[in-house]
Amino acid sequence: MQNDPATALRICPVGPPVSISAVRTEGGADHARARGLVFGLIAVIAFSVTLPATRLAVASLHPLFVGLGRELVAACLAAPLLYFTRQPLPTWPQLRSLSLVVLGVIIGFPTLSAWAMHRVDASHGAVVLGLLPAATAVAGCLRAHERPSLGFWLASAAGSGTVIAFALAAGGGGFRGADLALFGSVICAALGYAEGGRLSREMGGWQVICWALVLGAPLVLPPLVWIVREHGLAATPAAWTGFAYVSLVSAFLGFFAWYHGLAIGGVARVGQLQLLQPFFTLAFAALFLGERFGPGAILCATLVTLSIFLGRRSRIRRLT
Repeated sequence: MQNDPATALRICPVGPPVSISAVRTEGGADHARARGLVFGLIAVIAFSVTLPATRLAVASLHPLFVGLGRELVAACLAAPLLYFTRQPLPTWPQLRSLSLVVLGVIIGFPTLSAWAMHRVDASHGAVVLGLLPAATAVAGCLRAHERPSLGFWLASAAGSGTVIAFALAAGGGGFRGADLALFGSVICAALGYAEGGRLSREMGGWQVICWALVLGAPLVLPPLVWIVREHGLAATPAAWTGFAYVSLVSAFLGFFAWYHGLAIGGVARVGQLQLLQPFFTLAFAALFLGERFGPGAILCATLVTLSIFLGRRSRIRRLT
């Protein structure tokens, strides 16, 4: 009797046949999530230098010049890249989404964070920005149609609570005035991250940030001209070095990896990696600015890392 694989599959009493395509799809999804986390981690490390570099820049340059000027420099790089790679113009729905990215990460976050860095240390700003993962997860629910499980929210709340406790301890039991600007920058960044991550599924990660930079350039140019006329451009080499970093990496190259990671790994899941950003920033602040932090930061970093691990294993549904 000739063996028939199809017949053997039908009479096999073990259970219902398993779809090979389903297994491949699940394996491909796991691989995509892993790649998304890798790209997200690269971006988080790059963004972790933003506050120390901004702190260096605002020591000699006007905070608004640093916040808006970095976007104009990045736009000058983004425009020829879009042109020479012959990228299609965004559609009207995409332009509406890009407007949120412009308001969030091109104007809102850089100006508010630069203003805050003129008044508080980078290490203090780092812990307040630790609220970004929870805010990004909320924005992902609203804009990217993601529905994290209860376990994810519990892990996120634990990590965010740890960051808040650390911030309160560092601030002597209370928040400083510049924290309002930092909280505002968190909201702006979260909306820009979630909308940019959602849009990256259609346009591609680097295309999203490049188009946002080009569209935002006409908005930042007039105030920049006024600031230069009023305050000039005299600054130390260290300040220009910090400005160069936030212009080339924080406002441009870092988003290539970040939006790509959000697109393939999910806004909420990859956004959890931002919980590590405060502690990377503390290390860079100590390295570049000589700021110091105690053993409490190490304990917090350990707890935050645990919350990221638990959040990564939680289910997150993406609605179509």
